[in-house]
Amino acid sequence: MQVNLTGHHVDITDSMRAYVDEKIARLERHFDHVTNVHVILSVEKLTKKAEATVHIAGADVFADSTHEDMYAAIDSLVDKLDRQVIRHKEKIKSHRGNGHKDASVEAAG
Repeated sequence: MQVNLTGHHVDITDSMRAYVDEKIARLERHFDHVTNVHVILSVEKLTKKAEATVHIAGADVFADSTHEDMYAAIDSLVDKLDRQVIRHKEKIKSHRGNGHKDASVEAAG
């Protein structure tokens, strides 16, 4: 998985880059087909904003989060992405066996 990190009006420190990498790696626990993640961190007056686009097999997932603390914004962003990736994975799994599940239930009943 490739993680691109961009900062708008903020300097990306090594600790911030390591924190983003560590949190984004959590997405691979739920779905192996994450190929590319583009994270943009920006500052607008007193609010910090984190947004990301995740390229996964079959879709692109986007989320953003704002908070007064950059690390809290990153945490919230990863939580949102995690929920969306899990929902996408469940959607793919439910469509794979379409029709086979209903036939076996009717035959048993």
